[in-house]
This record gives sequence, structure tokens and C-alpha cells, in this order.
Amino acid sequence: MLTDTRCRQAQATEKPQKLSDEKGLYLLIHPNGAKYWRMDYRYAGKRKTLALGVYPEIGLKKARERRDEARRLLCDGIDPGQRRKDDKIARATRAASTLEAVAREWFEQKQHDWVQTYADKVLASLEADIFPALGRRPVAEITAAEVLAALKKIEARGALETLKRVRQRVSDVFLYAIATGRVESNPVQGLHKALKTQKASHRPALHSRELREFFIRLDAVRISRPVKLALHLLVLVFVRPAELRGARWCEIDLDRGEWVIPGERDRARGLVGMKMGEEHVVPLSRQATEIFRELHEYSGHKDLVFPNRNDHTRPISDGTLNSALRAMGYAADEVTGHGFRATATGGLLELGFKPEVIDRQLAHRERDQVFGAYSHMAEFMAERRSLMQAWADYVDSLISGANVIPMRKDAA
Repeated sequence: MLTDTRCRQAQATEKPQKLSDEKGLYLLIHPNGAKYWRMDYRYAGKRKTLALGVYPEIGLKKARERRDEARRLLCDGIDPGQRRKDDKIARATRAASTLEAVAREWFEQKQHDWVQTYADKVLASLEADIFPALGRRPVAEITAAEVLAALKKIEARGALETLKRVRQRVSDVFLYAIATGRVESNPVQGLHKALKTQKASHRPALHSRELREFFIRLDAVRISRPVKLALHLLVLVFVRPAELRGARWCEIDLDRGEWVIPGERDRARGLVGMKMGEEHVVPLSRQATEIFRELHEYSGHKDLVFPNRNDHTRPISDGTLNSALRAMGYAADEVTGHGFRATATGGLLELGFKPEVIDRQLAHRERDQVFGAYSHMAEFMAERRSLMQAWADYVDSLISGANVIPMRKDAA
């Protein structure tokens, strides 16, 4: 039998040597001096060897305990070597099925569909608000109460918009876990009923009567000509800023006076399609067509109407238009790029256009599902063409009424 002293003092030789203990246990000493505990045994008529640890990290006493545990498994008809492999696989599976592991796997699948800045925000929110509390927990064992507790911490600091976004992201992670066979139900479902919700707020917007002052400021501000034209277009076509920034020349038919925004664009390049994922037609007024023709002088040889000056394959940044508004002297609580949709809506209602025609041009999803089922094919194209031209004429009248000369090219 071995002793601690003998194990400690054993020296390496030119060939591997075994120092036997009993019941199959021995200390294997390699020529480089490394010492390993091993146990020889037979299972199903085959001779096998089980690794029990490295000396001196595992001492003689601990090695004997591991040997005795292996022998008990053998008495129960279990191969200790196979049991160890099974346990290792189980641990690896468990590690791969923690909430953090599943969330990162989900993120890897989804991030290619997102703009990089948005993808960074998604991952950062999970790392800050979910992983510290739940990241190491097996996803199949997480309860609704645990998720609620994590979300309540976000609620407690008053970050209700963040709360809404994180709750949806965690829910998406669990839906992915269901799809990949890790869990059978989504514990996030229904939790919104136990959480505060942020009251809807309207984006800051100008009244149509304030557009006179807007164009005076736009004419005077020292920003690039294409950005001025972008803001003018935003007033005329009142699409979402991201839809305008991602405009491609192949979408625009200047001869027909029509811009077809696709439901999806190349998000990897920062190009955002329609919010609802459905193709949307924007009839172009004479004024809007003229602006696009002028823009063609700047970027017609490129793919994008508004290319980023640092990388022509990507559009101008999401802050470019709002920064221009700040340069014009408008505060963030006065007007944003998105606010021109409200400006146009109010003005068009005052001009007498039907709400359903305005809504269709805004590409709003029909709130009444029954009505929507019958009306989604009613494109109102004739009315929408008339609407867009009437709005552009009205804006022109405001510019003329303000004694504003159309934006000077020398202001670029």
C-alpha cells in the first residue's frame, strides 16, 4: 500500500512507472515528473482504466475515496468511466442551456438582421439587466417569478421604456429556447400585467402653420445641401426618417413620379425598410420629383440617395436630420424628424382629406382588424396622388407666403 510520504518522494525515471496501492488504484509517474491517479477495472469483460485526478492536487485519501465510489458503481452494474462521460456531457449541456448561453445564441442568430448600433443596445441591455440575476440559471428552470423580479428592478428605477424593450427581448429568448427544444413554455408571457407601462407620448412636431418659419430657418442654416433637401423631402413625403435615409435610387421612378419603399432592406448596411414589413408606394409630387432630380446630381452615381460620406454603402446616420434641426434652432422637445408625419396629418385634415386616405399614405396598420381585413387592398392611389400634390402645393404656398426664396444652392 502507498503512503503520503512515498507518493511525495517518488522520483521520475526514464520510463513511466506505476506505484500500486490496492483494489486497482495506482499512482502513474511520467518521465517528466507528472503524477496521475489511475484505477484499472474490468467491465463487461473488457479491461479499462479510469483517471482519478492529478497528484498532489488530489491526495492519497481523496484518490481512495474516488476509487471506492467507482467500485460502488461497478457493484451496481454501472461503468464508472461511462458515467463520468455522461456527467461531463450533462454538465456541458447544462452550461449551454443557461439563460445567458441561450440568449447569446439567439443574439447570434438575430444580429445579422439588425443595424450594428441597435444590436449593441440589445446585447448591452441583457448584460446589464438580465444576465447578472438570471444568466447562470438553466433556462428550463427559470420561473415567471424570477423573471418578474429582474424586471421589477428596471421598473424601480423608472426606466419604463427600457423595461418594455428588455421584457420583449427576454420573451424572444424564451421563444427561441422553445423552438430549439430547451423549454416548453415562456415564463415571460403575461408579465406585462404585473408591470408598469409607459404612457404613450406623441413625438414633438410643428403645426402646419409653423412651416413658414421652418423654411426660413432651413434656408438660412449652414448645413450641407443634400441634408437640406432631405429635410424638405421629409416635409413633402412624410415617411419615417429611417425610411427616407435608406432610400435607394433603384426604388425611385422619377418619370412616373413614384417611390416604392420595400418591406425589407439590407439591415446589415443600416438600411431600414417599412415598419410593417410591407411594400409601400409614395406618389411623388412635382416638387418632390424636382428635389430627387437635384439629389441625383449629388448621389445618382451611387446606390443610396443619402450615402454616408465616410462609407457610401451605408446611409447618413440616424442623428443627421435631428442634428440639422438642432442647428436650425429647434429644441428636441419642439420637433423631430418623425414629427413631420404629425405635421402633415394635421395639415391634410385641415385641407379636407379623408382620414383613411391619409392613414394609408402614412402606411399605418389598420387598428380595426375587421375593417382592415377588407380595406388593406384599397390603396386609394388616385386619392393619394391628389393628396400628395395638394400637400406639396400647400407647402409651396407657405414658402411663398413667407417670402422665402426656394433653398439656395450656395448654402451648401
